[in-house]
Amino acid sequence: MGKITFYEDRNFQGRSYECSNDCTDLHSYFSRCNSIRVESGCFMIYERPNYMGHQYYMRRGEYPDYQRWMGFSSCIRSCRMIPMYRGSYRMRIYEKADFSGHMMEFMDDCPCVSDRFHHRHVYSCNIMNGFWIFYEYPNYRGRQYFLRPGEYRRYREWCATCAIVGSFRRVTDF
Repeated sequence: MGKITFYEDRNFQGRSYECSNDCTDLHSYFSRCNSIRVESGCFMIYERPNYMGHQYYMRRGEYPDYQRWMGFSSCIRSCRMIPMYRGSYRMRIYEKADFSGHMMEFMDDCPCVSDRFHHRHVYSCNIMNGFWIFYEYPNYRGRQYFLRPGEYRRYREWCATCAIVGSFRRVTDF
């Protein structure tokens, strides 16, 4: 079971809210979020309700201000707990929408997609096993996108604003 605590002020001060499951709208619990403590589990937090807007992967640890989780602002409005997973990891990425064009299968983290896939754009993907995080830039930087097992026919289905994927990694920190 995961446990995350949101604080309105920096350094774990001010009004707080403790959560241990998915929450589609956190607005009624706090007006801003300037620090977070993850006691157990892994979470994705979102800047807008209903798991929309910028996404941030949060693993066990302390984040005394929003810059520590690479946040753009103190606005956090929803969170999703990432279920524990201990099996194998497998996904396929495609250079075009609807699973067409060049395809490559991955079972491990990839710090630079263009080095291995020879394309900067990933228009569709099929997550067969495990949970993954896509990053906008190489070396796990930039905007983050959480992907669960399933078919993503277009990049907008994982809430991306464009098809550029610079790197990706498996969620293994439980």
